Amino acid sequence: MGRGNVLIVVADQWRGDCLSALGHPAAKTPAVDRLAADATLFRRHYTVASPCGPARASLLTGLYAMNHRSVRNGTPLDSRHATLPGEARRLGYAPALFGYTDTSAAPRLYPPDHEALRTYEGVMADFDPACVLLEDVEPWAKHLAERGYPVPPEPRDLYRPAEGAATFGSPASYRAEDSDTAFLADRFLDWLGNQGEEPWFAFLAFIRPHPPWIAPAPWHAAIDPAAVPPPRRAATIEEQRALHPWLRWRLDTLPRTAWAQGRSVHPGELSDAELSALRATYLGLVAEFDHHLGRILDALNASGQLDDTLVIVTADHGETLGDHWMLGKEGWFDEAFHIPLIVRDPRRSAGRGRTVEAFTENVDIMPTVLDWLGAAPPAACDGHSLLDWVAGGTPERWRNHAHWEFDFRDVAKQGAERALGLHSDECQFAALRGERYEYVHSPALPPLFFDLADDPDRLRDRSADPAVAAAMMESAQAMLSWRMRHAERAFTHVWLGPQGPVERHPRRANLVHAALAHEDDAVAPPTPGPRRNPL
Repeated sequence: MGRGNVLIVVADQWRGDCLSALGHPAAKTPAVDRLAADATLFRRHYTVASPCGPARASLLTGLYAMNHRSVRNGTPLDSRHATLPGEARRLGYAPALFGYTDTSAAPRLYPPDHEALRTYEGVMADFDPACVLLEDVEPWAKHLAERGYPVPPEPRDLYRPAEGAATFGSPASYRAEDSDTAFLADRFLDWLGNQGEEPWFAFLAFIRPHPPWIAPAPWHAAIDPAAVPPPRRAATIEEQRALHPWLRWRLDTLPRTAWAQGRSVHPGELSDAELSALRATYLGLVAEFDHHLGRILDALNASGQLDDTLVIVTADHGETLGDHWMLGKEGWFDEAFHIPLIVRDPRRSAGRGRTVEAFTENVDIMPTVLDWLGAAPPAACDGHSLLDWVAGGTPERWRNHAHWEFDFRDVAKQGAERALGLHSDECQFAALRGERYEYVHSPALPPLFFDLADDPDRLRDRSADPAVAAAMMESAQAMLSWRMRHAERAFTHVWLGPQGPVERHPRRANLVHAALAHEDDAVAPPTPGPRRNPL
C-alpha cells in the first residue's frame, strides 16, 4: 500500500497473560489496554524460540530456529538470511534501533580476533544505532552520572536496592524519571521530534520487565503482592523435578544471581511471601513499561503521526516467574513462550477492538510489516501476514497449532551435555501446542504429552498413557509435517531450464490436516503481488 511509518515496540521477558485487558487480576496496563481497544489483540501469540537472541532472530528474519540456527545467545546468525531491517532499507527506509537485538555476528565476516566475535550482543546489520543499550547499560549510566547520581564501578550495581533496603518490593536508588525504561523512551521521543516529513521506521526494544527485578518508586509498590495469583506448579519442587530429566537437572543448576542484583535467588528457597513480592515487582516493571508506552502513543497522536504509523507492540519471549518452580525463559513452558501482540493498522479499522483467538507466532511480524509496506516477504520466510486478521477478516486457512523450539546446548562448557549424557545436537526441545494437547519432543530425552483439558498446568505427563496414544501419535505426525513443510527453502521454488530460471512462489500452508500434506504444491499458480493470505 505504500510508505508510512513503522513502530515496533518490544518488551523483554513480558509474558502473554500479563495484560489487564486479558483479565489478569493484578497487572496494570492501561496504555496497552487503550491501544488494544483501538487495534487488534492476538490472545494466543507465541515466540518460536527463546532466549533473547534466538527469539529476536526469529522475529526479525521470519524464520523458525530450525532454519536460522541462531539457537543460543552467542550462536552466530548467518548473514545470508534476509532480515526485516534489510528489507526495510531496500524499500527506502533507514531503520532506527533503540535498545538492542542481541544478534551474534557471523564469523565469516570478521577476522578471528575481531571484537565483534567477543560478544553475543551484536547489532543486527542494516539498523541505524540511534541509541544502543546493551547489558553494560553504559549510555544510561552516563546519563545518570550527568544527573548527579553516584555510578558504581560496575554499572549494573545500579540495580541494587536503595541503601539498607530489602531486595523484593523495595525501591531502586534512582528516580522513576531516570530509570532505564524512562531513558530509552526519552531518547526515542527526542528522535521522533526530529523526523520531519519523511516516513520513518523504528525498532524500540525495552529491557523491562527483564531482571534484575527492581523498580523505582512508585512502580515498586504499584502492585499489591496479595493480589498476585499464586504460582502454577506441583505441590513440591521434588514432585516437579520428577516430571522430566531435563527439568531435574535445570532445577538443580538454575542460575541464582540473574534475578536480583547482589542476592542469590532460587524459587525452591523463597517463601510464599517473597515469591509474591518478586512477582509483584515484575508486574510493577510491566506497569512502568506500560506508562512509557502511553507517553509514546500520546506523542504520536499529538503530532498527527499515529494515523500514518503501523504500531506493533509485543515481546521477545515470556517468563516462568515461579511457575513450575522455575524462573526465566527456558524449557517447553507456555509461560516462557506465550507473549503479547497488539497491532494497530491506521489503514484498516474493521479489526479494531478485536481479539483474535487463532494461534499466531513471532515469525508473522516480518511478513506483516512487509505486506503493509506493499512488499512480498522473502521466499524462505516461515511466517504469514496478519493483515487479514487486522482488517477484520479470517483467512481461509490458518495454522491450528503454535510451535516453538528451545536449545540448551552448552558449546563452551558442555555442562548440559555431560550431566545428561547427550551430544550437543541432542540438547533441544520442539513443542507443538494445539487446542487440547501439547506435545514436546527431544532427540534423545523422553517426550512429554499433556492433555490441557484436564491438566492446564501441565503437571501430568501422559506420554506413556495408552488412553492418549492415538492423540500423541497425531501430534508427533503434525510436528514432523510442520518441520518438513518448513525445511529451509531459499531456492526450492526456483527451477533452472533452457529458458533460464523459473520461479514459482511457494504456498507454505502451515497446516496439520493429513489431506493437505498430500496436496501437489507444484501445480499451484504463482501468487501475484504482495500476499496478505499466503496460506
